[in-house]
Amino acid sequence: EEIQRETAYPDGKVEKVLKNGCHLIFFPNGTWKKVGSDGKTVTITFFNGDVKQVMPDQTVIYYYADAKTTHTTYSDGLEVLHFSNGQIEKHYPDGKKEITFPDQTIKNLFTDGQEESIFPDGTIVRIQRDGSKTIEFNNGQRELHTSQFKRREYPDGTVKTVYMNGQQETKYVSGRVRVKDKDGNIIMDTKL
Repeated sequence: EEIQRETAYPDGKVEKVLKNGCHLIFFPNGTWKKVGSDGKTVTITFFNGDVKQVMPDQTVIYYYADAKTTHTTYSDGLEVLHFSNGQIEKHYPDGKKEITFPDQTIKNLFTDGQEESIFPDGTIVRIQRDGSKTIEFNNGQRELHTSQFKRREYPDGTVKTVYMNGQQETKYVSGRVRVKDKDGNIIMDTKL
């Protein structure tokens, strides 16, 4: 671009005004700033390779050169981070966070302390504030983990519970109930 005016300042800063209306400001440390002809688009390229862009809508895009990470802050408060390994994090204004891992697993962290992970195979794991966990498998099975037991529910209605003391209880759709002790010995079986 053609230079309309160039000014050198005593502190070593140099400002160039281009004919298209852009301003370029060069700092002695190697950092430079470009103000677009609209006066609203600003790009700062830092001496360390970092780049900060401010868009007309006040979106701020910051690229961290060493980490190869881009951090975008939108005017509504949403922040999105793109990491060099492909991980993407979204930080919402209400405090919720959504992380998409390189393997496409998605983890949601809610403001009330709950978590939800959605795996590429369709498995969903939900963790409550009290630490209890629900796992929904893509084959229709479901597991509930609490401090007292682990329970698996099968699509046919069968429910198997393993208690912390090792005792197992299986309830079948037919109404049959089978209980085993911690060593696997049957201590009750109500065959119908």
